[in-house]
Amino acid sequence: MAISVGGAGVQERPMSDINTTPLVDVMLVLLIIFLIAVPVAIQQIQKLRIPIMVSVESKNKVENLLLTVATTDAAGRSAGDPGYEGSSRGGDCRVYFNNITPVTSDELRDLAFKRLDAIVKRAGGPEALKDDPTKIPQVHIRADVNAPWRCVAGAIYNVQLSGYPTVGFISTPVDPNA
Repeated sequence: MAISVGGAGVQERPMSDINTTPLVDVMLVLLIIFLIAVPVAIQQIQKLRIPIMVSVESKNKVENLLLTVATTDAAGRSAGDPGYEGSSRGGDCRVYFNNITPVTSDELRDLAFKRLDAIVKRAGGPEALKDDPTKIPQVHIRADVNAPWRCVAGAIYNVQLSGYPTVGFISTPVDPNA
């Protein structure tokens, strides 16, 4: 604590020193509160049971079609096979419908058409979709960085033949802090 003792003829000025004692007291109290609260919160979170639900396609929301495009590795193994080493530029194209089911070009065209046809019928026909473009599903493609363009272009061609008007790509976002 600072005390200003003025003498005769000395002009008094305001003190510029900050008294940090109350700040330190508040910080110590907060530290004690957090030391007590954190273990209690962790114990409650560990006992949390999350329900398991069956995923069902929504009747009122249009679900976009998800495709994954990759190729076989140098040894000819597909993604999901034991020992798969990643896509190679010279490998055979592999397309996965809804990111799970491997399909050929003909199967992709047929499955995509049937899916789009069901969505159009459920919406009330093509005229209903013209009024509300948000009900028109899109195709989202996630392609391996090593997958050649011929594989990606083939997937785009097949879904556009099925009637999907919009195709987009999913990528990993760039970290702005890197």
